[in-house]
Amino acid sequence: MAVTIRDVARASGVHVSTVSRTFSAPHLVNAETRNRVLAVAEQLGYRPNRAARGLTTGRTHNLGLIVADIANPFFPPLIKAAQAHARARDYHVFVADTDEDPRVEEELIQAFTKQVDGVLLCAPRLGDRALARLRRQVPFVLVNRRLDGLPAVLMDVGRGARLAVEHLAGLGHRRLALLSGPEGSWNSRRIGEAAADAAAAAGAELTVIGPNSPTEQGGQIAAPEVARAAATGVLAYNDLVAIGLVEGLAELGVRVPDDVSVVGVDDIMQARLNRPKLTTVAMPTVAAGRTAVDMLLQLVGTDEPGPAALTVLETTLVVRESTAAAPVAERPARLSPGEVT
Repeated sequence: MAVTIRDVARASGVHVSTVSRTFSAPHLVNAETRNRVLAVAEQLGYRPNRAARGLTTGRTHNLGLIVADIANPFFPPLIKAAQAHARARDYHVFVADTDEDPRVEEELIQAFTKQVDGVLLCAPRLGDRALARLRRQVPFVLVNRRLDGLPAVLMDVGRGARLAVEHLAGLGHRRLALLSGPEGSWNSRRIGEAAADAAAAAGAELTVIGPNSPTEQGGQIAAPEVARAAATGVLAYNDLVAIGLVEGLAELGVRVPDDVSVVGVDDIMQARLNRPKLTTVAMPTVAAGRTAVDMLLQLVGTDEPGPAALTVLETTLVVRESTAAAPVAERPARLSPGEVT
């Protein structure tokens, strides 16, 4: 015989309504009780009837997850974490890719409106006005984008950019370049602002090169401009751009890190496999996926949402083989004993 909701309630020692809320509105159930009910349901093999529950609650128990480019290795760990976290809460996730096109992004949000309870927007390219308008159609949480009034999960890329510039300056690099990301990227703006501040504080010159495609090809195309800028230290928008830059510089006879040090952002798997292994800013993608799901479920589970939530996750600098001391001619002169600045 099929396991019923009454069986789960009896085995859990709770009322039937508590089991129902555990699956339909988990945020309303005490965490300890919720976890006990879910464990018993899993042990008994109980599966709630989605169709019946949807008629009762008016919810689909589906979420949408929209990313800028599913081929970018940055996104799969986030997608996998979000899907697993949602599935543990009895939600399914539909994933869609915009190919960096804001028009496609808007079409996908509108298409999801009646199919999901809420949407996770990862690194959206839409403008502020469009996002503010679309939020009235479906609840959503932003990932790596800040907009007043909207809940968001941010990976502190500004801190990461400062750490990267300070690392390069600490190695003696005084002529730096920043390979920015695609036009309209909120992340690219944050990296640029933080890198400029850190360079100024370190007494280094920063040349901004871009916008660039957030791909390996984008880095290869930018290599000649980096060489013309005579930069000895480079911070790239992401790891793909950094890896492409290393390849492009090699074709020009410029060695990394002997002639030019390169830092990426993301810490994708290729950063560890590339030669030289890439120094990069590690982004907490798994934590971001899980946190964004929790935030979205809390949002769709209430009729009167409070102030928009904001979570900022810490980034770290991972030093590998693509950065080294600046060429001798680039390093600041050491003061002789007794000299003063």
